[in-house]
Amino acid sequence: MLNTVQAPQVEIPLGVRLRLGRAAVQAVADEAGADILHIKGDAVAPELRPVVRPGTDVDILARPSHVARLDAALRARGWTVYSTFTYGSPFGHAQTYTHEQWGYLDLHRFFPGIEADPAVAFETLWSGRIRHHIAGIDGAAPAVAAQAVILLLNDARSRRSADADALWQEVGDVRRSEIGSLVALLHAEVAFAAATGDLESQRSASSYALWKVITTGGSRAAEWRARVRAAPNLWQAARIVARAPAVNVEHLAHRLGRRPTRREIVMAFFARPVTAVVQFVAGLRERR
Repeated sequence: MLNTVQAPQVEIPLGVRLRLGRAAVQAVADEAGADILHIKGDAVAPELRPVVRPGTDVDILARPSHVARLDAALRARGWTVYSTFTYGSPFGHAQTYTHEQWGYLDLHRFFPGIEADPAVAFETLWSGRIRHHIAGIDGAAPAVAAQAVILLLNDARSRRSADADALWQEVGDVRRSEIGSLVALLHAEVAFAAATGDLESQRSASSYALWKVITTGGSRAAEWRARVRAAPNLWQAARIVARAPAVNVEHLAHRLGRRPTRREIVMAFFARPVTAVVQFVAGLRERR
């Protein structure tokens, strides 16, 4: 009898896996006829981030009218929804997927901090797109100035003020002028001010309170109040108010590592007021 030797398993480096994952997503988008822009991670131009930061997932921004067809195509190609637009973040901007081979994907239908109409904003970014070659497949990324805007807004949301300061100082006067023009076109003044340490100049803006909470911290109650204030219309504000008491079942499932039972959801629902009171009292003590 022949002795069989099991082949050793080789782990693919994270950066390589993410790059192949980007190529796989681009192939799905091409097949579905969906326009996407690759953002963040290894899609960033070297002049903005000389040292590549591959991150932990693939990030793409899709044309809003193509999100539904791309979602269907991703599910058909083995991608599973991990968290939905509704519960993924205070902005409802991205839906996260997982894949057995490629890991995590964040599908953005708009980018947090850009307050222009999502369709108009995407077209603005798409019109200035540049070629992004990924593992043998051609894709597209925003222009370098647009990439800088996205990085600055992302640094503000992630509370990475040192990264935002370094980027803003290093881009140079010409690039700063291009960035400023894009910020105005995309109506991203509030988030940009948060990124560059000038948020107080935007106190009169409806989204000021939300970016204040995001960048400096605050209770869940303060965040929900800020989300209502930042809503673009009364209908959206009403939806936020209606959703506030609900349990984030996706978050609960991720914390438990399984789908929660009905009893666990009910218990989490009644625990929310207790948490709110504790946060309120803690906030009073901090103010004192």
